Amino acid sequence: MTGYRSDVPDNWYVDPVDLGVPGVRQPEEDDNALAWQADALCAQVDPEAFFPEKGGSTRDAKRICSSCDVRDECLEYALNNDERFGIWGGLSERERRKLKRRAG
Repeated sequence: MTGYRSDVPDNWYVDPVDLGVPGVRQPEEDDNALAWQADALCAQVDPEAFFPEKGGSTRDAKRICSSCDVRDECLEYALNNDERFGIWGGLSERERRKLKRRAG
């Protein structure tokens, strides 16, 4: 084989799924209930936008959430775990409380 280097180890390739690279997770094969977080857009930006001070703007966080592929999983997690702070699945804590009241 032309150009073949014998000094390259056989295990040089690392599967991106093993590295947690966003966008390559295969949910059907993943037993980890929090695996969706690897694809969350919020994990790629400053977390302070998702935990604004009282009266602070939630606009930037909600804009990011609106285009996130795992928004539903995120919201479900927050509702199931009674998350009291921050923007989860595009909703503030107050919005999540209202949603739970309507559903319950």
